[in-house]
Amino acid sequence: MIKDKIYIILLICFGCTQTPTIYQGSGSSSIQKQINTLINQSGLSTNIGLKAVSMGTGELLYEMNSSSLFNPASNNKLFTNLSALALLDTNYTFYTNIYHDGNKLFLVGGGDPDLSLESLDSLALIVVQKGLKVDRLVLDDSRMDSTTYGEGWMWDEGDQWYSAHISALSINDNCIDFIVNPGELGHPASIRANPISTYYSLINNSLTVNDTTRFNRFNIERDWQNGNNIFTISGNIMDTTSTDTLFRNIEDPTRFTGGLFKEMLESKGLIIQSLEKGLLSGTAQLIASHESHSMANLLKNLMVESDNLTAELLTKTIGYESDGYQGNWINGLSQMRKFLNDSVGIDTTTFSIRDGSGVSRYNYVSPNHFIQLLEWAYNNPSIRNNFIQTLPRGGPNGTLQDRNISNQIYAKTGSLFSVTTLSGYVFTQSRDVVAFSILMNGFQGSSEPYRVLQDKIVSALEML
Repeated sequence: MIKDKIYIILLICFGCTQTPTIYQGSGSSSIQKQINTLINQSGLSTNIGLKAVSMGTGELLYEMNSSSLFNPASNNKLFTNLSALALLDTNYTFYTNIYHDGNKLFLVGGGDPDLSLESLDSLALIVVQKGLKVDRLVLDDSRMDSTTYGEGWMWDEGDQWYSAHISALSINDNCIDFIVNPGELGHPASIRANPISTYYSLINNSLTVNDTTRFNRFNIERDWQNGNNIFTISGNIMDTTSTDTLFRNIEDPTRFTGGLFKEMLESKGLIIQSLEKGLLSGTAQLIASHESHSMANLLKNLMVESDNLTAELLTKTIGYESDGYQGNWINGLSQMRKFLNDSVGIDTTTFSIRDGSGVSRYNYVSPNHFIQLLEWAYNNPSIRNNFIQTLPRGGPNGTLQDRNISNQIYAKTGSLFSVTTLSGYVFTQSRDVVAFSILMNGFQGSSEPYRVLQDKIVSALEML
């Protein structure tokens, strides 16, 4: 409780402090003046923490406010990524299992972050082909606890894809995909939802128009405040609008996954009379199983797509593997902190991580912490390549192609309201490797000019 209060006070003080008009970072004389000039000439006013260190020589190239705490946003996934690589290994996989006992089927979730509709349908086909006489479906999600929403997540992000609820039985990122096109003029927008299911309902009050007079913003919103799955579509859409896809999360992912599985079974002729949550019976027999992609592939998706659901499922999985009973944020984050403290050498009493994804507003980390992590990963041959290959890459063919940086930069972005961050590695022209962390908090308006400044800084480091 005392520690929570300290972090809140730090946030208030840090967010309200007047940013100095002249930034003066320290470090190597060859780059210090150049980065100071870039920052000051940008004319931007925000709280900046920055550190860059050569991996070849260990030389401090640049630092500014490197011990200060910032909200890291999705840079927090660097902790989750490295912890998963070290504690779960690159060959770790997840299983979604089907068991049979009498007139019951058990769908048992293993926390697979990427369970697809196609994979679930394949399991349903296997079950039906066995000709079993069953009419009850039991959903077992007990591998993880029932807390589906992270500490410090904002209450008004209720139906957004990036705050999807967490469950050991998850599918399709626990979201509905809404493919949106204009309808006929004067009629509602054309909406195609995936997956199709009776688990949710749609109310389409939108209107297709041909001008912007009294134009109302198009929106799809779930009634998350009442905890139901009624999606209301409202606002206007121009008749010339191109196809777009919007994603909204679903309430109770376990029942969502189970409901889809029930409908898949019934579409193949096996009628299920009841659907319930419960625990796997001791006498049940395994009849079908789906194995996920390897951890290496899952971590690539985690970092490139910045998938928050994957981050939290990995965090809870780390917790599950630590005691073999049930994964949750408490034991998962505890194991991550233990690894970061004991193995990586980061003093975990000096920062705060409250989730695996970076959605929480209670996360506070410094550039020093990220540099310690990046140095440790780089200096461990068994980790280095696997870790770097999971990071998004710059350049026209890279996954950071929307950033003005080259393909010699491997880095994780982070973004929340008034937060933009970038941390990773620069492979320089002199064939050195530089670990860097740039954390920016407290600005107003668009983050675009701050991202541009970040890109200029890392591009300057690349010229070394």
